[in-house]
Amino acid sequence: MDEKLTIAALAALAQPTRLQTFRLLVAHEPDGVPAGELARLIGVPQNTMSAHLSTLSQAGLVTGERQSRSIIYRADLDRFRAVALYLLKDCCGGNASLCQPLIDDLACCSPTLEVTRPN
Repeated sequence: MDEKLTIAALAALAQPTRLQTFRLLVAHEPDGVPAGELARLIGVPQNTMSAHLSTLSQAGLVTGERQSRSIIYRADLDRFRAVALYLLKDCCGGNASLCQPLIDDLACCSPTLEVTRPN
């Protein structure tokens, strides 16, 4: 991961609909969500969702896979992990004890991590 790719990913997420879409896709891993269903769940027109998905895809944060007449979108967790690691690369000057609370909060099963699944 480099600075340019990290900036592109952060820029893609710096818009409410795209951030909501990405979080929704993370909540639905590993199954993914069809594009039309994403539009319905987020409450935007399908063509608007298509534009947002294109931006997220160009930033490498989502992937789309055609299944019959639908495109199923999934969060690219490997790319997102690379962005997060780039941001935290020099965390706490290498002092692991200072970084541990942050690492604990980022852990999947952390009780303090708030994960909400859309209704």
